[in-house]
Amino acid sequence: MSRTSNIVDFLEAGIKAESLRQKAIANNVANLQTAGYRRIDIKFEQLLAKALNSHGAADLDEIRPLIYQPKQTPVKSNGNDVNLETEVGEMVKNTLRHKLFVRLLNKKYLAMEAAINVK
Repeated sequence: MSRTSNIVDFLEAGIKAESLRQKAIANNVANLQTAGYRRIDIKFEQLLAKALNSHGAADLDEIRPLIYQPKQTPVKSNGNDVNLETEVGEMVKNTLRHKLFVRLLNKKYLAMEAAINVK
């Protein structure tokens, strides 16, 4: 088990989760008309919050993103519950979260570089 309290590890885990979520959204859109298909999503934020609220170092194995079926959206007559507008909205939110994680990680690396280059 990998235990850490390093923010870089959490940001990297977030980037991986948002990449996986992007694939899930793309899969949902690709199956928009597939009879019986139920949309999938990624559970990550709840696991990350739990790990961050723990005392001391967090176990990165506990905050791996999980694929699940929410089953909270209305099902059409063909058994499919994918809604294009919902997926586009999720894609926009996902893109913003991904950009946030990347920008924060970039700032952290720039701070490390600045600390190393102090003369």
